[in-house]
Order: sequence, then C-alpha cells, then structure tokens
Amino acid sequence: MRIKRTIPLRRGSLARRAKAAAVSTGLVAAAALAVPTASASPAQTFSATQLSAVSDAVLGADVAGTAWHVDPATHTLVVTADAGVTQADIAKIKRQAGTGASAIRVERTDGRISKLLSGGDAIYAPSWRCSLGFNVKKGSTYYFLTAGHCTQGYPNYYTSSSHATSIGPTVGTSFPGNDYGLVQYTNTSLAHPSAVGSQRISSAANPTVGQSVTRRGSTTGIHSGRVTALNATVNYGNGDIVRGLIQTTVCAEPGDSGGPLYAGSTALGLTSGGSGNCTSGGTTFFQPVVKAMSAYGVSLF
Repeated sequence: MRIKRTIPLRRGSLARRAKAAAVSTGLVAAAALAVPTASASPAQTFSATQLSAVSDAVLGADVAGTAWHVDPATHTLVVTADAGVTQADIAKIKRQAGTGASAIRVERTDGRISKLLSGGDAIYAPSWRCSLGFNVKKGSTYYFLTAGHCTQGYPNYYTSSSHATSIGPTVGTSFPGNDYGLVQYTNTSLAHPSAVGSQRISSAANPTVGQSVTRRGSTTGIHSGRVTALNATVNYGNGDIVRGLIQTTVCAEPGDSGGPLYAGSTALGLTSGGSGNCTSGGTTFFQPVVKAMSAYGVSLF
C-alpha cells in the first residue's frame, strides 16, 4: 500500500489514480518537526458542531499536502501542512473557514505528504512495489491486506520484481475515501503466517493517542514511534482525500505503503502515506486495520 508514494518498476498507461500511486512521490515519512504558525484564541471554546464545520471548510479549500484532525484537549482543528503548502494556501484555508478560522491551529512538517508504496515484506504489482500488511482469512481462503492505493486497477501481485512467482489477484480495493485493499493467495505453495516478521499477530484493535507503535516496511524495515492523533483527514492532491487515519511519528519512505502498524501481537493499521524520511524524521498516516477487516469480513488466525 501527498502522503503517498510508490516505487515504480516500469512505466505504463494506468488510470490516473493508479498511476498517481506509482509515481515517485511515494510515502516519505519520519519524525515530524511541527512548528505552530497560528493558534486559536484561548478565550474561545469551539463545539464539536463548529469544529465539524471548520473541518468541512478545510476539505472544501482542497489544498494538497495538508492533513487535519480535531484535538480534543484544546478543542481546535490542527492542520498539518507540508513543505509544498504556501502561505497563500494557508490564507485560502482560513478564508474558506470564515468565522471559524480562529479554531484552526497550523503546524508545519518537513518534506511532502504523499502515498507510500512497496506483514512488511515486498509485494510487486506490474508497475510498482508495496508492502504486505497483514495475512487474514475468510473461511478456508487466505488473503493479505495492504493499502488501497496499491490495489487500484485490481493488479495481480508477485513475490519479486521479475514477476516470476505469482501471489494472486486483487479482489477488493477502496481508495480514495479509505486506503485499504485485499489480495487473495491463489499460489498454494506460498506460506502465509499470521505474523509480521518474527512477531506473531493474534488480535486487531484501534490505537489510542500517545500509544507506542511499530511499523514494518519493505523499504526501511522496522521503526517505532507514537500515535499523535486519530481520525485524521489527508489531502494527497488530485482528488485523493482519505479520512479516518491514524497519525504518528513513525518514519516511512516510498515502498513502505501498505505495511503493518502494530503494537506487540496486536494489528493496528496499514501504512497510507506521510512526509519526511527515516533519516530526518517525519509524519506518517495509517488506515485503521479494524475497519478494513470489517469491510471484507476477514479475520486474523
């Protein structure tokens, strides 16, 4: 599976969004360097209804490279803006919010928010690489979950860039809006343990803010961080807007898309995208895995 980025293997004429998932703007993630540039008046309190309206206004402004979530502690809407977002873009967002602009707190993050393509092992579509998320099953049929921007166009997946060994076809995809997809194991010679590397995965849950988490991907391997927000909305550009994401300080890079976010033996999410890298740090977003499992009626084993 703006924050998104994939590793292209060869060029081809794909649908616009499928191609957008394969371009060199993949997932670039790392520890975020947040610099507040605006804050809400401490004397003013905003209701959930007001904050929802402000969130809709930010969505309507349609500025690529932004992500936003409600901070329940301060009752403000935190807008994270990447390096490509200009002051004019920020002004546009505030104009769109109108009288609700004072509820917005802007934070900057290094790099560009984009999709990240490549539990954590490399998987290869005909034109890009993503990372396997979690192995799941439904009845006696086995599948794996990955990012939805990795499964656009319903590609077949392979174990290597040579495409010599097939894993199986994409049988479900949801992007934008969500960012999850499902690939079926049709090659019965391939092992598919319920594990991320050597870590056994036995349950799935939604994370909490402040929770320590770990991510594994085929580009950067294993990295850890913490959850900083829930229910974040991300604008990757070109109409690719994803809602309900987990925001973290875990780094990631192109090719890590679709890889697993977990805490011990508990599955939490699928890598969607982010900004930064694993040298300087950044911000990374994840699709909650519980929602993906529910959508396809699959379970861990």
